[in-house]
Amino acid sequence: MKRTLTIIIPCFLLFTQLVSAQQPVQYFASTSEGIQVSAQPDAASNFENADVSIAFYDKTIYYPGSAQDNPIYVRVTIANKGTDTLRFKLADDRKFSLDFSVYTVKNRELPQTDELIKRRTTNTTVYFREIALEGGEEYSFTENLKDYIVIDSPAIYYFDLNLYPELYKSRDIVQKSNRLTLEVRPSPSAAASAVLPVSADTVNVLQPQDIAPDKVVEQTIVARQKSLWDQFFLYIDLEQMLMRDPGRGQKYRIASAQERQRMLDRYKADLMQERMDNDIVSIPEKFEIERTVYSQSEGTVSVIEWFKYNNFREKKRYVYDVHLRDGIWLIYNYTVENLGTE
Repeated sequence: MKRTLTIIIPCFLLFTQLVSAQQPVQYFASTSEGIQVSAQPDAASNFENADVSIAFYDKTIYYPGSAQDNPIYVRVTIANKGTDTLRFKLADDRKFSLDFSVYTVKNRELPQTDELIKRRTTNTTVYFREIALEGGEEYSFTENLKDYIVIDSPAIYYFDLNLYPELYKSRDIVQKSNRLTLEVRPSPSAAASAVLPVSADTVNVLQPQDIAPDKVVEQTIVARQKSLWDQFFLYIDLEQMLMRDPGRGQKYRIASAQERQRMLDRYKADLMQERMDNDIVSIPEKFEIERTVYSQSEGTVSVIEWFKYNNFREKKRYVYDVHLRDGIWLIYNYTVENLGTE
């Protein structure tokens, strides 16, 4: 059983920082003799024994958008893994105690919000508490990731947290957290298309429909044109597509159920970032269903697709192989034939 937090000493800090000039931070500690001033903060004690971890709070489906409309709540936990008392400062406005770093799968870091930058570059008074944790104790709070980082596109992201035990102005002392994977899906409003089987108020019940093979292929291509990844993957048999690769397929066959799921997630992320199977995720300018042939359980759909470049258009024939699984037609393979340029 974790022991409860033993000491919380209310303090406050006058944090003055101008865009045009840097001024030294003054720290004020409230005592019985009045307010005492310290020009430099004390180093956080024994923070090498601290463990900072993050986890999703009430995990749900995440979309791009504002912090208020589509929050991404993250629970931050600071634990004392040592035997000595762990002391650190925690600002009431957590933006002066921590930073989130969010990266794409191509390792591009997302920008901070304008509000966060403005908050840290204007005159303000920052109140903080000095917290003391005995061995085995921990302290937790919840933050909205979108208060810190601009997340305006659906994709797979990775993020972690930096905690500053002596507050933002003393970033030479920092404790890094574990890393989490974040999947941001296309917004429901963007998915509400007459062509696609989803609406803004039914996004959580998005399910493949019993439609003909040519309609399956049509909706998959349209979803890719609109960058609606949920709809794009709706009629794709990811497992069979992955097993087309001899190397991955062999590893997948002998993997545990948990590892198989991780392999499927990685394969899905690779497709979204166009790191493999580039032909199926290429975005055509236009397309025409050429021919559809199918039996009770197998079929093919031939499609002519045009891809626009700077000075020409490339014409290709895609042949999608489909099969029936649980009453739903799914794409499980494809071939591409170049038909020249126009």
